[in-house]
Amino acid sequence: MLIFPAILLLNLLNAQSYNTTLGMRMGTDWGVSVQHRILKKMTIEGIVQSSFSREEAILTLLAEQHNPVISRRFNLYVGGGIHKGWLTPEEGVEVKDPFGITGVFGLEFTIARLNLSYDFKPALNLVGGEKRIYSQTAFSLRYVIFKKKKYGYEKNKKKGQGWMFWKKS
Repeated sequence: MLIFPAILLLNLLNAQSYNTTLGMRMGTDWGVSVQHRILKKMTIEGIVQSSFSREEAILTLLAEQHNPVISRRFNLYVGGGIHKGWLTPEEGVEVKDPFGITGVFGLEFTIARLNLSYDFKPALNLVGGEKRIYSQTAFSLRYVIFKKKKYGYEKNKKKGQGWMFWKKS
């Protein structure tokens, strides 16, 4: 009986407790990840990574929808975007640089200024690459550069401009 109202309440909570994070992505490929919140429950993420098993560097840009599981500090997220890679082919082998679409599905937890996440990131090369489809899993350890601000709603009585949502409470 109480489960349905609890789920509705949790869904109304803000999904992230940060605005911007930066850190390492460690898994199938290793690299750097930066996330920035653009909407109440949405972030954009940029990933620059390289593989040890093949000579390739990849830049991935993702939009991710976050949904709180227990609180705004523990999220389930899903999203997608594009990727562009640069290969160093073996001598005598001609392979085009990859370009394609990427999906992502994962869980993240933020405590203080530490953001931890684990995700599955499948990709489809529309052009080039060594393979047409590949997938990655990774653990990301990021530092919260900018925390989420808590905004108050004060009435500006002097100028009659209405609500001042930009003022920090």
